[in-house]
Amino acid sequence: MTSQRPLALVTGGSSGIGFELAKQFAQNGFDVAISGSSGKVHDAAAALRDLGAEAYAHKADAATYEGVEGFWTFVTSLGRPVEAAALNVGIGIGGAFVDNDLEDEFRLIAINVTGTVHLAKRVVQHMVPNKRGRILITSSVSATLPTPYETVYGPSKAFGFMFAEALREELRDTGVTVTALLPGATDSEFHKNAGMANSAIGDMKKNDKTLVARQGFEALMNDVDHVVGGDEDTKQQVVKNRTTPEPEKAARHARMTKLRG
Repeated sequence: MTSQRPLALVTGGSSGIGFELAKQFAQNGFDVAISGSSGKVHDAAAALRDLGAEAYAHKADAATYEGVEGFWTFVTSLGRPVEAAALNVGIGIGGAFVDNDLEDEFRLIAINVTGTVHLAKRVVQHMVPNKRGRILITSSVSATLPTPYETVYGPSKAFGFMFAEALREELRDTGVTVTALLPGATDSEFHKNAGMANSAIGDMKKNDKTLVARQGFEALMNDVDHVVGGDEDTKQQVVKNRTTPEPEKAARHARMTKLRG
């Protein structure tokens, strides 16, 4: 029997904010298709089924054309309209630009920028003819300031934020909405995976990932332009970033992200 629940997709749904977003969908009446780069994606899908959702897992490399296209083909093979899409997958790289490997930075761009555009193209061209749909693009508070020692990551997230804003305006009269989620530092494995455990930001208290996901989900469902994910201090920092000179923000961020010698 075909499920009567609407279908959502979540990229990077194996862990962190992505898994928490998938849980929000599952707990609020959606079935969920998730992608991830490891076998953990199947464990995540099993956990979503325990919440009462149908969950479909697909392992894919989000840095490649084949990986992104393969996930979309997997989703469309389900034969159901996609009602919501959380384009969440993203990676970071800490360390000095002069020292970091160029191929690692190309991979970051492939995932955070190219892959986001690729899947957004497929989702938008699917949703617009249906005259309905909701798209959430996970950016970052890092989109609002220069990010030394995360020199490529921050600009990649600034792209995601402005891409979401532009796409939202283009789709205004189509029935398809676009919302940007800008999380602050969150209690996931992000900074560890980015090689930033040995930095001030690696040590600092972080926002609860369940809270961040819930804020993103609620903003998506209420057609909010964008939402800062985290506590009140995080939200106020973004407000302050609007008027703080770029060199001052860059120096502040460098103190947080420079690896200890």
